[in-house]
Amino acid sequence: MGDAPLAYFFTWTTYGTWLPGDARSWVDGATHQIHFTPDPQREARARAALVEPPLTLNLAQRLVVAKVVRDHCRIRGWELHAVNVRTQHVHVVAGILCAPAKALAEFKAWATRRLKESQPTRQHWWTEGGSKQPLWREDELEAAILYVRDYQ
Repeated sequence: MGDAPLAYFFTWTTYGTWLPGDARSWVDGATHQIHFTPDPQREARARAALVEPPLTLNLAQRLVVAKVVRDHCRIRGWELHAVNVRTQHVHVVAGILCAPAKALAEFKAWATRRLKESQPTRQHWWTEGGSKQPLWREDELEAAILYVRDYQ
């Protein structure tokens, strides 16, 4: 195993679509602990705190985000292994040359800039943070690529 992972498996969700307390599992923003038990009251509080409607990406928006990711990887000299933009989340597998938090922030920021070109009044596109899973071994990298490419 080298000093740096082969790549990272990034995942982030659209605003308001995967809230704390969600039955699909959720991450506590304060502790970063993953919870698998639904918490309907917590989810209701989170939903009540939303300042805009939840965002579901349409096909045109999904294509914009995928293009942003491809272009950004090319410009930064990062190896893009896979990208899949779904209606409520984005998956990217990429070999990056910076801190993973910086890469995730850049993907989200550039996608937001492009999306706002067609919907300038929307302020909230993504949930805070996202997953930045390091892939240290070839089998982990291959599994992430297959998941993003074939199982989404």
